[in-house]
Amino acid sequence: MFTSADQVTDFNKSTIEAMMGVAKLSFDATERVFGLSLEIGKESFADATKTAQALVEVKDAHGLLDLRTKTTEASVEKALDYSRNFYEVAANTQSQLSAMFEHHSAEMNKNFAAAVEKAVKSAPVGADVALAAVKSSVAATTAAMESMTKAAKQVSNYADAGVKATTEAAVAAVKTTKASKAAK
Repeated sequence: MFTSADQVTDFNKSTIEAMMGVAKLSFDATERVFGLSLEIGKESFADATKTAQALVEVKDAHGLLDLRTKTTEASVEKALDYSRNFYEVAANTQSQLSAMFEHHSAEMNKNFAAAVEKAVKSAPVGADVALAAVKSSVAATTAAMESMTKAAKQVSNYADAGVKATTEAAVAAVKTTKASKAAK
């Protein structure tokens, strides 16, 4: 429902800007994930070197069991830390994508509503029923989009709470295991 070349140009410009924003956000998130992966790779290599050196110094079976326990606990803690960091990157990216989508959708709805209003003012006599139906359709679509966005946010919040609770439970379990072994 474009009424001028300027509107088409503005629409195309906003669409390209939105796509470029999504591409930049995707590249930034990918860079952070690769950075995390590189960091964990470096740490894993350093840990393997330390473990190999400690293995050489083991004198008996008890020392070997202690070394295994320490390396396992350290690995679990690092895995939890990595997954927590990865989840933060994913959640942050999802949040930014949602904000971009909401902004772009609101802008498109505003422009469409303005075009419909302009059409209503310049419509021939008798077209008001059809235009009223279009306006009603736009209002219903906008309400549906708002409802879906709200539901998606709720699902995201539930998932976020679930991941945080699971991570906290895993960290607590590792700490409890450490404390019980230290008490022995």
